[in-house]
Amino acid sequence: MVLHRWEAIGLVPSIIFDGETLDLCEALVAACRALSVTVGTAESCTGGLVASAVTAIPGSSEAIRGGVVSYAIPVKHEVLGVSNSILDAPGVGAVSSECAAAMAKGARRVLGCDVAVSVTGIAGPGGEEPGKPVGTVWMGLATPNSTSTFPNLFEGDRSEVRARAVKRAVELLVQGVRETAEKN
Repeated sequence: MVLHRWEAIGLVPSIIFDGETLDLCEALVAACRALSVTVGTAESCTGGLVASAVTAIPGSSEAIRGGVVSYAIPVKHEVLGVSNSILDAPGVGAVSSECAAAMAKGARRVLGCDVAVSVTGIAGPGGEEPGKPVGTVWMGLATPNSTSTFPNLFEGDRSEVRARAVKRAVELLVQGVRETAEKN
């Protein structure tokens, strides 16, 4: 495998989407196209990797409207509309069910998509908080009918946590697309 020059000198970590994740992305794109449902993402700790995985699939432009990388707290508030009362609340904050729900709703609004997934968490190393160890990742799924959140605790180093989060987020998008098509 040929590495990009930045990877070769160790400045940029590489993440490779495994075959299972790419298979899920293919299934997602096929479902979106067949059911005329669009998706979008709001990502913090995955930094756009969910959108990247989906757009690796040919024809994905008919499925995904876009993604918002809201790594910084002000972006969560200013772009996605996450309230400061959530972001500043002790024990709640950016890594929480409340934030994940607001991010997913904000992505639907900003991107004009039918289904949106959000990812916010602590990929490590470091950054853990009381009750929120490294690997804690909250995800939100917003559809026209509901918004749900999902707690996750992924093991591994930073790349592994992020790769596992990407796979789970795509699974949630597939679930959301199917639920949306069934209810409409």
